[in-house]
Amino acid sequence: MIIASVRDLCLQLISSAFQRCHASEDLCRLSVILKRSPQSDPHSVLISVSDTGVGSCLEEFGGVKLHKEAFGAQIWDGLLFVTATSIADDEIYHYQFNLKENVSARRLTRLPSNPKNGLKFSGTEVCLSIIESIDVLVAEFSLFFQKILILKIPNVAIELVVEHGDDPGSRYVNVFLANEWNPLSIPASNLERLKSGLEDYVFKHGNTLSTKCELCFSSWEHLKVGSGVACCTESCKYSGSVMEAVIVISEISEVASTCPRTHGLKTEVLYFKDFSPCPIPQSSLKALTSIDWKSYGLSFGSVVVQGGFALVEWENLPTYVQIDIVLHHYHEQITIPSGRLRTRRDQNLIKKAIRLALDDLKDNYAGVLLSAQALKIRSYAPDLAKTISSLILSSNDSEFRKECFSFLGLPSQGVGGEVLDDCIKERLITVVEMNDRDPQRSKEIPTFLFEDDHMQDSGSQDEEFEVEDAFSSMDLC
Repeated sequence: MIIASVRDLCLQLISSAFQRCHASEDLCRLSVILKRSPQSDPHSVLISVSDTGVGSCLEEFGGVKLHKEAFGAQIWDGLLFVTATSIADDEIYHYQFNLKENVSARRLTRLPSNPKNGLKFSGTEVCLSIIESIDVLVAEFSLFFQKILILKIPNVAIELVVEHGDDPGSRYVNVFLANEWNPLSIPASNLERLKSGLEDYVFKHGNTLSTKCELCFSSWEHLKVGSGVACCTESCKYSGSVMEAVIVISEISEVASTCPRTHGLKTEVLYFKDFSPCPIPQSSLKALTSIDWKSYGLSFGSVVVQGGFALVEWENLPTYVQIDIVLHHYHEQITIPSGRLRTRRDQNLIKKAIRLALDDLKDNYAGVLLSAQALKIRSYAPDLAKTISSLILSSNDSEFRKECFSFLGLPSQGVGGEVLDDCIKERLITVVEMNDRDPQRSKEIPTFLFEDDHMQDSGSQDEEFEVEDAFSSMDLC
């Protein structure tokens, strides 16, 4: 593992602590303490990352490597002090790692251990001292924790503590809890947590607020949520790889102009790997650019990487609409395929998961993400409805008119032209939207404007989905 900077190393240490907590079945605490002591260098900050998770192993720290540029600024001496114990250990072990040492065998120094006196507990603490602004570290660590909350892992409580000297009044504590505002039912799947977590993230403007912004979101109806899961089946050579995608489309209230948050034509794409925020990989960027967004009514502009996450710019998004995307890639059975196969497989998984999330939005919310062609055809619905309505009303064949009214679910007497127009228009729009959701199905099975709702064969649709899903699994692997 090669890390670019000391701050990135700190985030990696926090990420590892969070993963150890997630792996535990017990309630866990993750603490990050930043302390500046007046007796030491006034610019030096002691950083402590501790957790009560499952315990760490030496290989976790021995494999860490930093770019030479990370030591060039002389902001860190390269030393990590690690205290660790697992539930099965009888002692608390202490180590010192010198990451400036090029020879691996010389990196580790074992320090005297302490007995646990029969107590059963596990945990890890990693300490280092760097020269950095506390305000910069607090801002960066807080942003990291705000993203971690999207996962909504219920058994981890996170605290960020800042101490300026030994005065108790100078102590600042910020606590991050996953289910603090919008609790989930237990048990909940990883995808259910991810969906709820992204909803909270959007409602609370990146988890910077304690509750949802009432200026932007006066009700839950302002959010539309779609999700998709793609995975390699057990029959594939590399099994257990799962990609989850959640997409939230939010419509900002008109009174939100007074909200300090700015809304633009850009979508924030957050990426998680094995239950931890991480920089979005190149394979994900390629997948984002290769999706046929126009079939969902979106005109893709560009994508740039900023602060580890991607910003997608759209060319046709209304100013009152915001789109947020989160991707989570994890392994049910950890496998490490070759680099080329892994990149191709991950890219396919990402594309499929995002497409499934987009399709989920189209299925659950009428008129959402219609293709440009469907929008054009739908714009003709009012005029076409009037034409059909006038043909029905002007017919001298009373049986024909009665049959038309019956198929439309309207009484044969006392219905005006406006009511008939609206009914036909809604039928036309429904047909257009249904065919746009599944264009392949519309080619094979014609959709009739005048038909009984019970005439459609739902069994064939289920069968087609199963066949399509089977072929998709084969393609991915």
